[in-house]
Amino acid sequence: MQKLNILVAGSTGYIGTELIKLLVKHKEVNIRYLCGNTSVGKNIGSFDKSLINKKLPKIIKFNEKLLTDVDVIFTALPNGEAQKISNKLNNHNTLIDLSADFRLNKAKLYLKYYKIKHSSVKNIKNSIYALPEIKKRKIKNYKIISCPGCYPTSVLLPLIPLIKSNIISRKKIIVDSKSGYSGAGRGVHKKYKKKNLYESLSVYGIKTHRHNSEIQQELDLETGKKVEFTFTPHLSPMFRGILTTIYCSSTKKHNINSILLMLKTFYKNEKFIKIAKKNSFISTNDVINTNNCLISVCESKQKNQFIILSAIDNLIKGGAGQAIQNLNLIYDFKKNMGLK
Repeated sequence: MQKLNILVAGSTGYIGTELIKLLVKHKEVNIRYLCGNTSVGKNIGSFDKSLINKKLPKIIKFNEKLLTDVDVIFTALPNGEAQKISNKLNNHNTLIDLSADFRLNKAKLYLKYYKIKHSSVKNIKNSIYALPEIKKRKIKNYKIISCPGCYPTSVLLPLIPLIKSNIISRKKIIVDSKSGYSGAGRGVHKKYKKKNLYESLSVYGIKTHRHNSEIQQELDLETGKKVEFTFTPHLSPMFRGILTTIYCSSTKKHNINSILLMLKTFYKNEKFIKIAKKNSFISTNDVINTNNCLISVCESKQKNQFIILSAIDNLIKGGAGQAIQNLNLIYDFKKNMGLK
C-alpha cells in the first residue's frame, strides 16, 4: 500500500511538534506539508531539537491547493480554524482535528462555550467525537475526526464503563484534575505570567471551563443517563501530564473488586488502557511520553465511596497520540503503529 500523504496545520505548537515526532516514526505515512502562520520558511527543528536531523519539509502557509495531494490533514490550530478548512475538503481528504471545533454536537453549545459562531454547521453531522476506545467501531465511517480534549480523556475513560454498567452512581461525582502547563499552549507564559508557573499550583475555570460541556455531552450520550458531576481543573508546576482524581459512590452490592473487574473486562483488548492493582497510588510519571491511560481504584474511608485515579500524558494520550490512534483505526493499521 502506498504511504499516506500527510499535512499538519499548526505544526509549531506543543501538540503540533509532538504529533510530528510521532508521525516520523509511523511507517505508513509521508509528511508532505507542515503549515504555520508566523513561522513560514523555518525548519520544524527550531521548535523541537529532536527533529533537527529529520528530513522534513519547511514550514509554509496553508492554502486550499495543498489539499489536492494529501490524504490526511491534522489540524492543531486555534479554535475556529479547522472549521474553515473543513469547508474546503476534497472527497479523498480525512480531517483529524485536535482543537475543539467539532467536539460539540450542537452549534449553539459551541457558541456558548467558545464565544465563536460555528462556520461549518453542515459538517457537524459529518464529524465524530473520536475517543478511540469508546468509538472505535464508528470512527472509520466519518471524514472529520474530532479528538477529545486532554481533561475529558482522563475523565471519560474511567467513568463511561462504570456508569454505563450502573456500578457507580451517576449523581454527585466530583472530578479534580491537575494538568501540566503545556496544556495551555506555547502562549501559557504570557497568559499566566503572574501565576509563577514553575512554583505554584493554580485553580482556574471553576464552573466555566469549556471541557465541562464536552464531558457532560459524552457521559450523557454514552450512558443514556443524565450524569451529575462537578469538575475543577488546576494548572500544576510541571510541563506535561494530567492526574485526575474522581470521587464517586458505588451502587448497591458493588465494591472495589467489582469496579476493578468491570474496568478490566471493558478494556481487556485495549493496548493503551492500563488498570493498576487496587489501592495503587499512581502518578503522571508512570505515563509520561506514552499513549497510556493508567487507572487506579482506591477505597475511601467512607463506606461505598471510592476514589478513582486516572493519569495520562496530555500531549500524547490527551492529544497527538490519540490522533494517531484514530488514524490507525481508520486505515486498519496496527494499533500501536507510531506509538511504541
